[in-house]
Amino acid sequence: MKLASYIADGKACFGVVTGEGVVTLNQRLGAASLRDALAAGALADMRKAAEAAKPDHRLGDIKWLPAIPDPEKILCAGINYRSHAAETGREVPKQPSMFVRLANTLVGHEGEMIRPSVSQSFDFEGELAVIIGRGGRHIAVERALEHVAGYTCFVDGSVRDYQKFSVTSGKNFPATGPLGPWIVTTDEIADPKRLTLVTRLNGQEVQKSGTDLLIHSVPQIIAFCSDFTPLAPGDVIATGTPEGVGHRRNPQLWMKPGDVLEVEISGVGTLRSRVVDEK
Repeated sequence: MKLASYIADGKACFGVVTGEGVVTLNQRLGAASLRDALAAGALADMRKAAEAAKPDHRLGDIKWLPAIPDPEKILCAGINYRSHAAETGREVPKQPSMFVRLANTLVGHEGEMIRPSVSQSFDFEGELAVIIGRGGRHIAVERALEHVAGYTCFVDGSVRDYQKFSVTSGKNFPATGPLGPWIVTTDEIADPKRLTLVTRLNGQEVQKSGTDLLIHSVPQIIAFCSDFTPLAPGDVIATGTPEGVGHRRNPQLWMKPGDVLEVEISGVGTLRSRVVDEK
């Protein structure tokens, strides 16, 4: 099942993508948002409602929102592929190295990533993101996947000249974090270690890796995060990026206005974004 958030007929909606259309579920489930529906434990109800209805809108008629537009938390793993640790000259972390993003950094599928006016060092990081379906605290590693609603694509857009002094500032410029296009539920992705991630800039492959190469696995990251903060339905956990980022290339490769960035994950889909300058 593919769960999406979007604007249709001028209203913020959520629903299930079916073929070339989407079944809107706000009124059918009495929930204001996808996060609210997840908090209500309504995955089975979403499936049942979508199977009983015809699409309300064609995909071409909606404006995509971030898969979860209003997460309580966005937790991101820093160095979590050995290849990325090697290219950055960093030691392999003994535990997940997490930082936090703000919700206003998120962008929907086919949306615009904004290169901030204060920098031209705008870099890409394609990632697998985990969406929490059931909250919890001190979650055991062996039970962690039971707390996952599904998976989606993420771009950890990074302003490198700010990041080198402060990760928080370099990772939190508005509209630098595309998330989507949708969430694929766990019944369709039983094992997040068996996925392939590819990032393309203007059609050219710049990153490629299997998620089996994560230093800390999805269950390990979930368990670790739940120790220092309660996880809530709709929380986003980004699992880190592999090698190939722009600032470690020679010459360096920065995103610029007019560029098109794509992150494709097998079994999930392709997240596409356009780069524009801050106005």
